[in-house]
Amino acid sequence: MSDTVYLVVVIASAALLAVGASLAIVRAERGPSMLDRTIALDVFTTTLVGAIALEAAFSRRTDTIPILVVLSLVGFVGSVTIARFASVEPEDEGRIRTADEIAAEDAARREAEEADRESAVDPEHHGGAPEGEVR
Repeated sequence: MSDTVYLVVVIASAALLAVGASLAIVRAERGPSMLDRTIALDVFTTTLVGAIALEAAFSRRTDTIPILVVLSLVGFVGSVTIARFASVEPEDEGRIRTADEIAAEDAARREAEEADRESAVDPEHHGGAPEGEVR
């Protein structure tokens, strides 16, 4: 590969990485949620790793590989940590319910559905005028 083609590929790659990093920073700034910001910062970390790798390939240096590994691990651990603290489970979510509890919940659900059906069938009883009043 000639030096000019090599330089054009490096410049084009650097430009694309810069655009990706810029858009990730804009997304991190605008949000709207914490998870959007986390993903944007993860994308930014990835583009930073790509930029360092591009510089290492351009200058033909191998001493930046430990920097790439550490930066990748820090980005990964940071994302996992934020995701872990952002996902809040209700206390009883992880608990296994007994057969009796499931049966009681199903019975309550069926009663509620039946009450809804009855109110839809008999609008005078629930949606009309109160008993004793004439419209």
